[in-house]
Amino acid sequence: MRNGGQLLVECLMALGATKSFGVPGESYLAVLDALHDTKGRLDYVLCRQEGGAAFMAAAYGKLTSTPGIAFVTRGPGATNASIGVHTAMQDSAPMLLFVGQVGTDMKGREAFQELDYRAVFGTMAKWATEIDQVERIPEIVARAWTLAVTGRPGPVVIALPEDMLTSLTDAAPLAGPAEIFEPAPQAGAMARLREMLAAAKRPLILYGGCNWRAGAMAAIQTFAEASDIPVVSVFRYQDQYDNHSPTFCGEAGVGMVASVKGLIREADVILAINNRFGENSTDGYTLFDIPQARQAIIHVHGSDREIGKVLSPALGIHAGPNAFAAALGEMEPVTGGWHEWRAKGRAAYDAGFDLPDLPSPVDMGKVTAHLREVLPDNVILTNGAGNFAVWPNKFFRFGPEARLLAPQSGAMGYGVPAAIAAKVADPQRCVVCFAGDGDFQMTCQELATAAQAGAQPIILILNNGIYGTIRAHQERHYPERVLGTDMASPDFSMLAAAYGFHGERVERTADFPAAFERARASKTGAVLDLVISPEALTPRQTLTQMREAALASKA
Repeated sequence: MRNGGQLLVECLMALGATKSFGVPGESYLAVLDALHDTKGRLDYVLCRQEGGAAFMAAAYGKLTSTPGIAFVTRGPGATNASIGVHTAMQDSAPMLLFVGQVGTDMKGREAFQELDYRAVFGTMAKWATEIDQVERIPEIVARAWTLAVTGRPGPVVIALPEDMLTSLTDAAPLAGPAEIFEPAPQAGAMARLREMLAAAKRPLILYGGCNWRAGAMAAIQTFAEASDIPVVSVFRYQDQYDNHSPTFCGEAGVGMVASVKGLIREADVILAINNRFGENSTDGYTLFDIPQARQAIIHVHGSDREIGKVLSPALGIHAGPNAFAAALGEMEPVTGGWHEWRAKGRAAYDAGFDLPDLPSPVDMGKVTAHLREVLPDNVILTNGAGNFAVWPNKFFRFGPEARLLAPQSGAMGYGVPAAIAAKVADPQRCVVCFAGDGDFQMTCQELATAAQAGAQPIILILNNGIYGTIRAHQERHYPERVLGTDMASPDFSMLAAAYGFHGERVERTADFPAAFERARASKTGAVLDLVISPEALTPRQTLTQMREAALASKA
């Protein structure tokens, strides 16, 4: 006999879970008790706020393609954690959020911290459910795990009534995960795809999403290079394709440059692989006619619900990204007269890295150029939301081993927890977080989590003393009526030291390389407070204009 908490933990371990993140609560004490004896097998990373824990789980799922797991208490804990659920859904990242619930004998009375979790998370997650019979724990946990990783991956929320966790049962835990193969493309679909690409005048490959396995994107790259087809990532998924490939032409996302917009608009056939057609990657849904795009869309996705959801494709292929990549890798390349068009797109991408000096004490153009030179090939970059995110998102070239953890949801505060989750997942890798001063202060308390877990990244704070993105909009729409965007902040280097991190304030560009080397050498993680002029980051369009000017100067 075992109680529900023990059964739940044993089921998670059987499914392959090794890490979890959480904030303790009396509503799931039986789970915490069960985790007491699983150190080294299923670790519990103690976080400081449920939003940070949920961000860590979402980032862990995005990085590993296995469900990131978070445990939080009922009511306030669940609502704090909702930001991570929303982020995981928009990122298509697998995640399981377990939430304590009032006992079954108290439900429906607005008991202390009671929530209707199906109502609260029903439109935010792939599935929101509640386990109210201890014997059903294996069934529901297995279903939740499978649902999180198949089709379009995403978050599942499971409420755990307190008395269900303490009830005893002789139900057996799961024996292991189900082996589920991705849907594979039919031969007829691949033949039609090849016909469409061969007949195209300007074909384009657009990709995104999670669940890519080792070697899958390499097969797509081999086909793209052999066929000389330009490749563009959707918002914040440029790390999945080797940016050094001559076929890579940039990212379709916030601050999309004219060259990428031009590739999408001018393409007559677009092979869209594993991506959803979101607002940011379609430039506010302006790059395509909806629902029938002027481009012939071939949409490949592991979820049949994504195909035709926004755009009606000329060809829909229900296939997982890895199964499709394997089939594409066996296909003969296509040829056509689009070489100059592809080369023009690549030249625009390359030219975008040539920036003039920026009017700022610390010139982030030069800082990012230095990082491109010194960071290891398998670095993991993370960021939250704000104008500062342009630097890791637009001015870094991701090789096949590098990764980017950045929220499609535009959630501030994601970068620091994501960096901690990355170090938890792979302690030996170099992890660098880009954070604005406002962004950093939303989750900076998780530095204590990092110190306690022995997972210390390097954090670069781009400190301009304002909420830069909102200030840019404010000054554009309501000039000379600034309110609520100036920010008073603590001494970040002293704050870092209080958490046991190496901390430095960098006030000149010339001082950054040495400071960064000291940060890399720190055994306890590091925070570098970079003094940035507000004019260097707002408005965001300034950097887009710089990239266009750089291209024009080379024409």
